[in-house]
Amino acid sequence: MITEPSAEQLIGKADSLYTVIILGSKRARHLNQNGPELLEKYRSKKLVSKSLEEIEKDKLTYEKRSSY
Repeated sequence: MITEPSAEQLIGKADSLYTVIILGSKRARHLNQNGPELLEKYRSKKLVSKSLEEIEKDKLTYEKRSSY
């Protein structure tokens, strides 16, 4: 499975590749549960790719919480 953009291309949008992957997968689950689409037009029909496109366009961000 090839996604566009790849998670590796989005490392600058988060503190690590792991964060990008978790953020994308959580958003894909939200889209699967009929969550609202944040972009007017997507390049892909796949939910994971859509979520990565939203990260690429800065429509999806995260807040890092301290575990202490």
